[in-house]
Amino acid sequence: MFNEFRKFETTLAGRPLVVETGKMAQLAGGSCLIRYGETEVLCTATMADKPREGVDFFPMSVDFEEKLYSVGKIPGSFQRREGKASEKATLCSRVIDRPVRPLFPKDMRNDVGIVATVMSVDPDCLPEITAMIGVSVALSISPIPWEGPISGVSVGLVEGKFVINPTAEEREKSEMAATVASTADLVAMIEAGANEVPNDVMYDAIMFAHAENQKIVEFIKGIQAEIGKEKVSFPSNDPAPEMYEAIKEFAIEDVKVALDTDDKRIRDERLLPIYDAVHAKFDEVYPDDIAKIDDCLYKLQKYIVRRWLLDEGKRVDGRGINDMRPLDAQIDLLSRVHGSGMFTRGQTQVLTVTTLGTVGEAQALDGIDEEESKRYIHHYNFPSYSVGETKPSRGPGRREIGHGALAERALVPVIPSVEEFPYTIRLVSEVLSSNGSTSQASICGSTLSLMAAGVPIKAPVAGISCGLVTEGDRFMTMVDIQGLEDFFGDMDFKVAGTKEGITAIQMDLKVHGLTPAIIREALDKTYEARCKILDEVMLPCIPEPRAELSKYAPKMLSTKIDPEKIGDVIGKQGKVIQKICAECNCKIDIEDDGSVFISSTDIDDANRALNMIETIVNDPEEGSIYKGVVTRLMSFGAFVEIAPGREGMVHISHLDVKRTEKVEDVVNVGDEIIVMVLPTDDQGRLNLSRRNALIAVEGLTPENELDDTPRKPRRDFNKGGRRDKRN
Repeated sequence: MFNEFRKFETTLAGRPLVVETGKMAQLAGGSCLIRYGETEVLCTATMADKPREGVDFFPMSVDFEEKLYSVGKIPGSFQRREGKASEKATLCSRVIDRPVRPLFPKDMRNDVGIVATVMSVDPDCLPEITAMIGVSVALSISPIPWEGPISGVSVGLVEGKFVINPTAEEREKSEMAATVASTADLVAMIEAGANEVPNDVMYDAIMFAHAENQKIVEFIKGIQAEIGKEKVSFPSNDPAPEMYEAIKEFAIEDVKVALDTDDKRIRDERLLPIYDAVHAKFDEVYPDDIAKIDDCLYKLQKYIVRRWLLDEGKRVDGRGINDMRPLDAQIDLLSRVHGSGMFTRGQTQVLTVTTLGTVGEAQALDGIDEEESKRYIHHYNFPSYSVGETKPSRGPGRREIGHGALAERALVPVIPSVEEFPYTIRLVSEVLSSNGSTSQASICGSTLSLMAAGVPIKAPVAGISCGLVTEGDRFMTMVDIQGLEDFFGDMDFKVAGTKEGITAIQMDLKVHGLTPAIIREALDKTYEARCKILDEVMLPCIPEPRAELSKYAPKMLSTKIDPEKIGDVIGKQGKVIQKICAECNCKIDIEDDGSVFISSTDIDDANRALNMIETIVNDPEEGSIYKGVVTRLMSFGAFVEIAPGREGMVHISHLDVKRTEKVEDVVNVGDEIIVMVLPTDDQGRLNLSRRNALIAVEGLTPENELDDTPRKPRRDFNKGGRRDKRN
């Protein structure tokens, strides 16, 4: 029997928020159509009846599906249908996943599938925010065990004031774009990009968004109370307490010794014989639960690491709570790339390579938002060898896409505008070794690479992570967490920025949320750490961007022309611009607003192309000298092309410093000659003089003095080619 249709309404940031249930996708565990303004998203949540066999994690998937019909577009692919999820869709899936996942039971192994299908988009109402709230409703009213609800909003900073869910126009002017998710009491997720916003401002923005979230959480609780289904039970995957206690007593001292090192390789080598010994003793004791023996050993390692931190203030590698691992920065590691930088922090090492391209090489985007292209692109690769494994590469996964986007977001505020630096910029971060927070190492390596490439960034950016261990009301934060502290801790709070302020935040949690005190402490600690990274490691390596580009990088020039002259530069069937590119060995991109970008490996070639374009679109100044090509000969003179598509006439009296009887005695078609621009005639035609150019450039002496005003031809011809006797 289908559910009864219900409709629930409230407002969010002054716009209507409507939840409809019982109309669509009624066979899903929980579903709703959520409308925010004119953005409409169908959200569903479904759980498998039985746990998945042979997994030691909670198998949940979140899919944010972009449908291009939602913005009235037909997909640009050959099949004209949506294909693989775009990077934006993947990032939206991750944003929804992060606050939702920690609220599921840790010991559940039933598959849970969450799908948010974007069906209509209002540019003023972000679909990812709408989807996050809709997913929370779907989970809350479903029978799936889940300790929600949550709510999420975006907060901007427009003209010094915080704005919840800013409109498209407000987002253009905003100094920050932060997404904050909350439970009834705690901050569950933060993801932010900002233009060097100070810690205090960011903290206040998070709290401002958190307060707004409380209203929506109460709204969802009301829906749950009215139509929510009873939560089902599930078989726990946790090992029996007596099994864990027996293994703990047997192995705890050996595991402590194994963990007490700053080298991941040594730690792994020490643990191998311990695993063998535990299995040798307990496989026969628990023959039906052999797979859970490893779970007990994982749980034991977690217990030891957390007790060291909370009770002794001790870290596995012997560092102080606020100490970072050894740091190192290098540049120019690769010979022929445009820029390279490598950043090392302990056993985490990332090499970033910068490539500069033409503006026309910007990435075209085919999504549901209004962004159609981007000229700064950041890619992140995480090969299996970086963690000592042998898995084959299968292209970037969600993690790689997410980390690349985080690094990109951190550096966007300092990337020069296209007017300041007319290049497309691509960064590729190669993770060479991973033992904690490679995304933040990629930010540091990227700053080094950009400065080495000569990109005039506004300020250097560094990134660092902050960890957390909680127990009841107790908590402890620590800077620069390594892999073990990430696995067994409760938080990975990543913050990137300059000395002036924050440019990006991403927070991953394993607990339900954070208190204001934890957020404040994490912001303060990461600020001190990134300033230390900049002052002690990165800036001593390269204090500022290089003044010159690599000799292998394209040389770029730009200008702006009257849009009405674009056709003159392109020419009929593109012949003019093709000729300029061929003659000057360059690439030329022209935008609709008249912006012209010229690139070449030789700056002299680029300058020649620029001069040609300026000659085409502007009237050459009187007295200017050009090198041109003779295109046609007439009895009264020669026509000379001083730029593709721009011709002038040299009268026979101005062909040489001495008297000329026949034009062919001095020049022929195809000859390159220098000419000087003379005053235009009554009809505005371009007149040139080889004679004056030779006098000015080569210092030749004329045999006779001539008036610089060009003579009219002795004969004018009509279109039929016959002599007009009236003249």
